[in-house]
Amino acid sequence: MKRTRDIITIGFALFAMFFGAGNLLLPPYIGLQIGDHVGITILAFGLTGILLPFFGILSIVNSGEDFNDLGGRVHKNLAPILGSIIMLCIGPMIAIPRTAATTFEVGILPSFPNAQPIWTSIAFFAVTWLLTIAPSKVVDIIGNFLTPLLLVLLIGLIVVGVMNPIADYSTSALSTAESFTLGFIDGYQTLDVLASVIFAGIIIMASKAKGYKDIKSKNYVVIAAGALAAVCLFIIYGGLIYLGATSGISDTGIKRSELLIYISRSILGEYGTIAIAISIALACLTTAIALTSAIGTFFSELTGNKLGYKLLVTICCVLSCVLSITGVDNIISFAYPILSFVYPIVITLVIYYVFFGPFVKSKLPYRLALAASTLMAIIGLLKQFNLLGDGMIDKLNHIPFFAYDLGWVVPSLIGFVIGILIATPSSRGSNPSS
Repeated sequence: MKRTRDIITIGFALFAMFFGAGNLLLPPYIGLQIGDHVGITILAFGLTGILLPFFGILSIVNSGEDFNDLGGRVHKNLAPILGSIIMLCIGPMIAIPRTAATTFEVGILPSFPNAQPIWTSIAFFAVTWLLTIAPSKVVDIIGNFLTPLLLVLLIGLIVVGVMNPIADYSTSALSTAESFTLGFIDGYQTLDVLASVIFAGIIIMASKAKGYKDIKSKNYVVIAAGALAAVCLFIIYGGLIYLGATSGISDTGIKRSELLIYISRSILGEYGTIAIAISIALACLTTAIALTSAIGTFFSELTGNKLGYKLLVTICCVLSCVLSITGVDNIISFAYPILSFVYPIVITLVIYYVFFGPFVKSKLPYRLALAASTLMAIIGLLKQFNLLGDGMIDKLNHIPFFAYDLGWVVPSLIGFVIGILIATPSSRGSNPSS
């Protein structure tokens, strides 16, 4: 009974950590663009927004207790370098400012049109700071109190919207394949794969604090909690994509926050504004708390506690507050090329270690796979900034899936296979952390 209760608490906390600003705004806007290709798009978004984050948790569980253990399986410097990049992305550069910006645009502005974002951001990060300054209480605060209310509000909105759709499916010029690509790539914007390799450490620490110290019981609780969070995410994501597809809005230039407000009002009337305001505040606050706590823990450990947890939490809140006033759409636009570069690298590390870690012990295959993904990510970044000529792009399109921004998939696999073939027999069976 206690274990079940602990799994629910940790699972709800993990769901709330993942489900932040982008997770609430992105699915309806995706639905708006796909017409009746709802099923395939939910599947695609679920791959990068649900399944891969779950694999991220598995990769940490299988390798140790935090991202340092996973990175050390490839190279001793990988965790500090890649971990710092990840933390900046899910921290004060992108994800945390987006939580406050979303709270203002969706939760505050509809009811107070003359409100200024700076005051909302100050209040938001003051609360975040107060609830993050004691890291041991983060999981229980989120799992026991904030998440149940968030789930009730969102599921209520989705159930009513599915039973009484606002309109028929919108028309779309996107093909089935293009809808799949849209869902898959936009899943990057949730930042959940990046966050999963960090959140896993928080969840493992929470399970140990609840008494699950041996490997078997700890892993069972963490994996079960991850599965519960994944189920909750699938229900919410799928429902929100459907609501966007049946919103009756044809203008794809509408702001993501405005679309969400329109959907909630159309389904629940004026009560919808209140419901979505509370949902936004809860979703964004829980994510901001978890991310800020992770930032403080990661960089304090990285600096050998020369920079203290409380100081780092304070710095993170101040920087995020300043950046949040730029607005949601500007933050998302700014984030896209950065995430297009980082995501393939992290996905490669997670997937290859989850599937091959128990069998392939040599570091070389993982290093070559990551090198290939990094090279393709750099090329993709050059494409994003229009630094490649049409002739070069035509040639690169011969690489499988490159035209769909997935050009890293096959090269990383080739690199991994080459690494296996040229690795010495002794290194294939050696401990990868050595």
